[in-house]
Amino acid sequence: MRLALRLAAVAALVVALTTVMTRPRIGRIVVSKSERTLRLLDDRGEVVREHPIAIGRAAQGTKEVEGDRRTPEGEYFVCVKNPNSKFHLSLGLNYPNAEDGRRGFAAGRIDAAQLEAIETAERERRRPPWDTPLGGEIFIHGRGEGREGTAGCIAVGDAAIEEIYALVYVGTPVRIEP
Repeated sequence: MRLALRLAAVAALVVALTTVMTRPRIGRIVVSKSERTLRLLDDRGEVVREHPIAIGRAAQGTKEVEGDRRTPEGEYFVCVKNPNSKFHLSLGLNYPNAEDGRRGFAAGRIDAAQLEAIETAERERRRPPWDTPLGGEIFIHGRGEGREGTAGCIAVGDAAIEEIYALVYVGTPVRIEP
């Protein structure tokens, strides 16, 4: 009985290691708002997977303020993984990033302390403040089947977010293109 349990444990370990070792390594996520696609790229820049998406209802232009229903554009990274999302699973992006913060500061939307907090979060590769007038809580999330649009997030189907969630790590770069 003990030998059978040990053999089963070793077999389970081999299967788990094989699964991890053969899983594609995702080097970057590229979102095309105009094409309505999310692409997972490996470390060489080759497309590993592609998924259809829904984006913010105000599709043109980058996000500027809370409630504008736009999806941001630019270079971001996954700053948090949320296994308890009301949208199945979700990956939080570091919006607003330093560039968004500088643009918001120049427009008089945020103050110097808010800009500093945003820039510090980016330097330290952590979640920025999501409670400024620029908005926040921009996620790649599930529940995207049949959606016409979002409040600014990037929505994919539940099966897609399960795959993406499993393959992507906190810190993974995300480029959102017009």
